[in-house]
Amino acid sequence: MYNILVVDDDKEIVESIDIYLKNEGYKIYKAYNGLDALDIIANEKIHLILMDIMMPRLDGIKATIKIREEKNIPIILISAKSEDTDKILGLNIGADDYITKPFNLLELVARVKSSLRRYVNLGTYKNEDKDVIKSGGLSMNLLTKEVVVDGEYVKLTPIEFNILMLLLSNKGVVFSIDEIYEKVWKEQSFNVENTVAVHIRRIREKIEINPKEPKYLKVVWGVGYKVEKL
Repeated sequence: MYNILVVDDDKEIVESIDIYLKNEGYKIYKAYNGLDALDIIANEKIHLILMDIMMPRLDGIKATIKIREEKNIPIILISAKSEDTDKILGLNIGADDYITKPFNLLELVARVKSSLRRYVNLGTYKNEDKDVIKSGGLSMNLLTKEVVVDGEYVKLTPIEFNILMLLLSNKGVVFSIDEIYEKVWKEQSFNVENTVAVHIRRIREKIEINPKEPKYLKVVWGVGYKVEKL
């Protein structure tokens, strides 16, 4: 099943699209402005976006620019006939296709299927799955070395990144302090408790809303650390 995000401030249009795409077996997420769309994309696996151009808070052009900073998923713009300039701009900054209001819903479904076919056949979908690891609102891109928490970029040092990558790649698995040190530092561990603990504390300060009550990076007392499955 593919997940499709429909973004339009006209709720009637969103509901009509929802009905047709659900009939094709897709799971539908809904947003009514660009900011809400970005929040959904940060926390859910979205395979295609239908994006209106004219919206409050954050329009479709600006939202597309933000999405293209880190995602390569298909974006189909929904535009009014008077927005030809915006359509061209949207295609230039990374949208894959556009459809003009009022549109035929069967044509929209055909465009969705075509875009998803290209996306999967080119291998983009598979590569993105392989190169991005996540738990809840926490994600790491192993190619770009970017860490995102609830839609916000977080800067980690190389050691911090490697510790978090080890734990996030093995969600739910508890690693002892010695195991973390040997796998990340590539050295035999000896009296390394403070060294590892300091780095864990710094990671928590960067990725947790409340480091004293962590959501992601948990301690298992007397055993070690793990990243929760969320």
